Amino acid sequence: CGIMSYSLIEIVELFSRKIGKLEAAIRDSEELDALTFKQVFCLEMISNLGNPSLSELAKALHITKPSTTVLVNKLVDKEFIVRVQSDEDRRSAHLHLTKKGHRINALHDEAHRKFAAYIEKSLTNKELENLLMLLNKIGTSEI
Repeated sequence: CGIMSYSLIEIVELFSRKIGKLEAAIRDSEELDALTFKQVFCLEMISNLGNPSLSELAKALHITKPSTTVLVNKLVDKEFIVRVQSDEDRRSAHLHLTKKGHRINALHDEAHRKFAAYIEKSLTNKELENLLMLLNKIGTSEI
């Protein structure tokens, strides 16, 4: 009664739009329009990997090393990351977020936290428990 029923694809699209709205609101409020989704994801991955090398980042992003180089160069130019030469191997460098890069990452995390809070307030404890169980099952299976 009053609750619409959506197909799985419609639910995925709906969630994608809701997350996009949260990220857009944060992006607009902080004037962060200069970054693409791929660049934000790259910053998040650098943070998650703990200052990776270019090769490690390329592998994690599932893109070629030349494509990763182009992406990284743009983020270096915009001062979101810096290359730091490795102490062990002078031929390689590791990627570090700058203060600006950390700020973008924190804002992106904030959008995720807001979306999680939206889900939590929409469900009972039992519904949330069931949802987490199902999402964990989905999240741990291979695509």
